Amino acid sequence: MNDVVEVGGDLVEFRVTSERSGGAMVAYDVTFAPGGGPPMLHRHEEFEMFRVESGELAFYLEGEDGETTRRLASAGDVVAIPGGREHTVRNESAAPARAFSVLSPGAGMERFARGAGELAAHGEGAEVEEVMALAVASGIEITRPVAELA
Repeated sequence: MNDVVEVGGDLVEFRVTSERSGGAMVAYDVTFAPGGGPPMLHRHEEFEMFRVESGELAFYLEGEDGETTRRLASAGDVVAIPGGREHTVRNESAAPARAFSVLSPGAGMERFARGAGELAAHGEGAEVEEVMALAVASGIEITRPVAELA
């Protein structure tokens, strides 16, 4: 049985849930639609790691110097995101991209993904205020739109 949720047009397929790992982590495959991925930079305390399986993804990540920069990653590349760093990942290409991701611990991000999927399933799209409230309740601080980096 597949455990899949749609979040903003991207598909998240859980491999290991937070419950199954005793709260230690969550692991999932994510298929990013063209133009997909969170449009907002954010931060959370959990460590996050992506391994790009196919396609190309743009990672926006705050460095130790406090500057947030863009890095492209292709199939086989691994990107580690330390907890507390502003970041997002986007598919800026015209083709789908797929990645494997692990968060530790993972309960907050899993709660957010499932909740956002539920909100979207109940209407044409979740209201921004509902998504923002869900983010806060899940331990995610929304910082600014990616567009502000340009």
